Amino acid sequence: MLIRDLLHLTTTSLVAHRLRTLLATLGIAVGIAAVVLLTSMGEGLRQFVLSEFTQFGTNLVAINPGRATTVGTSLGVFGTERPLTIEDAQALKRLPYVRAVVPFVQGNAEVEAGNRHRRSTIFGAGTQLPEAFRMSVALGRFLPDDDPVAPRAFAVLGSKMRRELFGEANPLGQRVTIGGSRYRVIGVMEPKGTVLGFDLDDTVYIPAARALALFNRESLFEIDVLYREGTPVERVVQGIKRTLEARHGREDFTITTQQQMLDVLGSILNILTAAVGAIGGISLLVGAIGIVTIMTIAVNERTAEIGLLRALGARRSQVLALFLGEAVVIAAAGGMAGLLSGIGIAHLLQWLLPALPVHTPPSYVVMAELIAVSIGLLAGVLPASRAARLDPVEALRSE
Repeated sequence: MLIRDLLHLTTTSLVAHRLRTLLATLGIAVGIAAVVLLTSMGEGLRQFVLSEFTQFGTNLVAINPGRATTVGTSLGVFGTERPLTIEDAQALKRLPYVRAVVPFVQGNAEVEAGNRHRRSTIFGAGTQLPEAFRMSVALGRFLPDDDPVAPRAFAVLGSKMRRELFGEANPLGQRVTIGGSRYRVIGVMEPKGTVLGFDLDDTVYIPAARALALFNRESLFEIDVLYREGTPVERVVQGIKRTLEARHGREDFTITTQQQMLDVLGSILNILTAAVGAIGGISLLVGAIGIVTIMTIAVNERTAEIGLLRALGARRSQVLALFLGEAVVIAAAGGMAGLLSGIGIAHLLQWLLPALPVHTPPSYVVMAELIAVSIGLLAGVLPASRAARLDPVEALRSE
């Protein structure tokens, strides 16, 4: 039997049973579309979170109070006898490969200006925050390099906070009351948007020492260290450890590099993507069962045809190839239809919901089609093998 004869028999059989072929193709198409759509949403979410997380750079190291005893973040101020202090941050500035050190305190307080007031996030920070986190000042300046333990009562507003309190008026030099204490506004930040759930525009930045007093805390929430490009991160971590251990007498803090944070986030998001892909895979399983059913029916209906082919000299391998070819054609066609549907629905969702992160890598497209063809092969093996094992004489008698 020539290859063209195999192709002719395959196509004529599929065309002759259009409805059956359509139903089998539809089962695979729905499964592939579900897999493509769900994995595209999972990959889009992964890229969105990682891009949000890395917009501050990848050469940052975070130091938290407390020694971590389990996988995850540190135990915080309750897990250490000696808190992280502004003096600790000043000591880290003396390391030769450090570009910027930011003592960090976070809390929530009432902000008032005239007859307007708003409760929002207050960030106590060091003077090098714009350099460390790639943020820019739109108006005025950021917190000056004052005495770190006794800074002046200056405040820098986020762009949204400025609009809420002062509208379009110039806020520079104006007074705001934060948690009952008065501050003079010296700057307004460029819009930054929402990062990992935090609206960085609806904030106020004040000196870290004043934030400690405002929130009645002894320890900094975190110290962030920006190190120079090209410096091995292991060297940075060891330098930080030596400096803080010399000051604290022991390792009662947790150091987390940017790469460690990205690895944890990446692994979590990869698991999420795999999970949603597995949910879509259930539809593929249903499609595979549909192909097995359809091909089994086809073998039963075409027993006499198989007997005739075998009587005319067709080998078992050729009969096997005939039915496997039909299964592969059905799966490949369903896979292509599912790909087009999945990508189309993904783009439609992104158009309707611009905030929804959706991304379909080309590798996903190729993989989805290969999966569809593989499912066709696997689903068609059993019926095709049964057809190839039929005895020619018995098959002809079935007529």
